[in-house]
Amino acid sequence: MKLKSIYSIQISDRLAKPIYNDNGQRLLNSGIALSESMISRLKEKGISYLYIEDDLTSDIYVTDVISEQTKAKSLKTISDNFTSISYRIKTGKSVNLHELTPSFSNIIDSILQEISGNDEAISMLANVVSFDSYVFHHSLNVTVYTIALGRKLGLNEKELKDLGLGAILHDVGKMGIPVDILNKTDKLTEEEYETIQNHAELGFEMIRKSGDLSLLTAHCAFQHHERLDGSGYPRQLSSKDIHYYARIIGVADVYDAMTSNRVYRKAFLPHEALELLYSGADILYDKKIIEVFSKTIAIYPIGLEVTLSDGRQGIIINNNTELPSRPIIRVKFDGEGNGSYDIDLSDELNVTISSCDSLTQETKI
Repeated sequence: MKLKSIYSIQISDRLAKPIYNDNGQRLLNSGIALSESMISRLKEKGISYLYIEDDLTSDIYVTDVISEQTKAKSLKTISDNFTSISYRIKTGKSVNLHELTPSFSNIIDSILQEISGNDEAISMLANVVSFDSYVFHHSLNVTVYTIALGRKLGLNEKELKDLGLGAILHDVGKMGIPVDILNKTDKLTEEEYETIQNHAELGFEMIRKSGDLSLLTAHCAFQHHERLDGSGYPRQLSSKDIHYYARIIGVADVYDAMTSNRVYRKAFLPHEALELLYSGADILYDKKIIEVFSKTIAIYPIGLEVTLSDGRQGIIINNNTELPSRPIIRVKFDGEGNGSYDIDLSDELNVTISSCDSLTQETKI
């Protein structure tokens, strides 16, 4: 299978993996040939990347870090619970997270169990789910990235559960933000941006008042937009005052946002998002956390089309855990008429990846 940007999908490309919505329902099955209307609809629904059938890599199948069943169940739980919270806020009723905590805890337990048995680098999570609410999908992605990162950082099971709850609820305050502001496609006014920023404190208060969620979990929601140099919000905290868990979630949160299509820009590829994180290392984000995160994710996802520095073209077929920037590539032509063959960039150190599948090419329909 091959990984393609939604903006380089062609009519009649066949899906290699199914597409789900944020209720966990399967929208499109694998094997289906994409039509012009399907491609347009998938763009509208926030899809960033698709796995497409490909003869050169027909023997390659990307296994998700969490199962389709767990992903579907988790998305439905988040969607149902967050929608309920939103409704209660809009109708002036009190929000009681106490009633919802067990279902969130079950999600964390399921993700922990599956991640614990999988040491593979996590491929992008922003590629096979169509969503009506970015917040639902983003909350699950950030939770998966956060738990995997926390595990690599050496946190124990109790710490990972607390961290996971903080991650899954980090944006719950957005349920108290007017939808027209939350989903606005034009540039936000200064007043609207201040309203968006209120979600951190709104989430903190919801969690703090729940009764059975820890104050630590509440501070994950409160502090995940704080930055080491004091430029974040809502309290402009500096490095020593930002909790370690909030620093972890902050990195996962920014990474998932950058690798997802948004109304105001197209998605970045993992290596591009990682470079942007590194540009803020020890200024905005904790450098040690970024370094560990770079070994947690697949910098070059399996199935991605690449061009090498010597002009050869190929597709990523595997990653090297210790050298994530030097993956294994199946070359599809080398300019001399040779057939496909595999090369390991950890052995061919004089060759680098010079470019990847374009994210700016519009669909040819």
